Amino acid sequence: MLKPTQDSEEIIERVAALDIGKAEVMCCVRVPDQARPGKRLQEVTPYSTMTRSLLLLADRLDALGVTRVVMESTSDYWKPVFYLLEAHGFETWLVNAKDVKHLPGRPKTDRLDAVWLCKVAERQMIRPSFVPPPPIRRLRDLTRYRRDLVEACTAEKQRVEKLLEDAQIKLSVVASDIFGVSGRDMMAVLVASERDPKVLAQLARTSMRRKIARLEEAFTGHFTDHHAFLLSTMLARVDTITADVARIDGKVEELIAPFAGAVDRLDEITGVGRTAAQVAIAEIGLDMTRFPTPGHLCSWAKFTPGVSESAGKRKGADSTGHGNPYLARVLGEAAVAASRTNTFLGERYRGIARRSGAKKANVAIGRSILVIIWHLLSDPNTRYQDLGTDFYPSHTNTQRRIRNHIGQLNALGYRVTLEPAA
Repeated sequence: MLKPTQDSEEIIERVAALDIGKAEVMCCVRVPDQARPGKRLQEVTPYSTMTRSLLLLADRLDALGVTRVVMESTSDYWKPVFYLLEAHGFETWLVNAKDVKHLPGRPKTDRLDAVWLCKVAERQMIRPSFVPPPPIRRLRDLTRYRRDLVEACTAEKQRVEKLLEDAQIKLSVVASDIFGVSGRDMMAVLVASERDPKVLAQLARTSMRRKIARLEEAFTGHFTDHHAFLLSTMLARVDTITADVARIDGKVEELIAPFAGAVDRLDEITGVGRTAAQVAIAEIGLDMTRFPTPGHLCSWAKFTPGVSESAGKRKGADSTGHGNPYLARVLGEAAVAASRTNTFLGERYRGIARRSGAKKANVAIGRSILVIIWHLLSDPNTRYQDLGTDFYPSHTNTQRRIRNHIGQLNALGYRVTLEPAA
């Protein structure tokens, strides 16, 4: 039985494709030939990536009546071209290079790549990638840079610990966080040429004072002026990065202020804190019409297992692929945080982990959180409500529960006879 499809055979009449490099943009334009109906005219022209040349490109596309401009996501070189043409009112599409691979066996040049991309685009055989609007892009720049700085700070702190180990200073064995108030005071005095373990141990505060004897033993090592120089440099770098992170936090709060209501609603999700909510909005935006269903959003974020079928057999169903790394990292952290709670998501995580392992549970709960985020951003009046730990047991079919319990008792060596209660 023949069924209608959603495919569209409409040809984009006036389309341009750009093959972007660092120094040069190869532009291919295809428009209808007015003298020969059904035929196409084609123009392939190189342009410099300098702003003045890109303005000439925009004027030329406008003169030819181009309605859609398509370009590949080549490193970060696409951004200035995309933003400039977007500001000029063109319908700009960024496409994944994997979706427009050239046919094998054919020569590959910038000119041929531009022509091929243009032909594929005019037949609507590709789909655009998600590029958020300018306010979200600015927020994304800050949240991503903040994440990079936090990772750099963490790496520097790890270097400090390795340096202390090299000097036989075992502070990390006694203190859970060597960069707490007590730890920083001890390292500052250590850099200032104090080497007496008893003096260093007396700098402990609050609960650390119960460990003074162990601290004296931990500070008995071979800390030299060489170690002091490196430690002072590393601590200064940690302080600088920490100050930079604080400045970026302030700027993020300034840019996120118009979306404060959305941040507050996402913050209510189990495992999702305010920082994670900011990152989620920065990565996926607020306009959920770009993702018609929660499944579209999960597929874009690569939180949906891929399907590969051949000869009636499915392969690779467990692989999700590589999506947005910043969003994936936040969802993974939120899933782990949720696993430690006595909530619906926590119970779901533990149930999946028992059956399939922690890694699959982490992805599954990350997907659940992403679905919740989609619903909260799609309807501003929606609020998150936890379903409780007993949601699945209370909604499970009674006969299935009976079979499960009987199976568990049989596995323990018992024979079960059921009698209905009076």
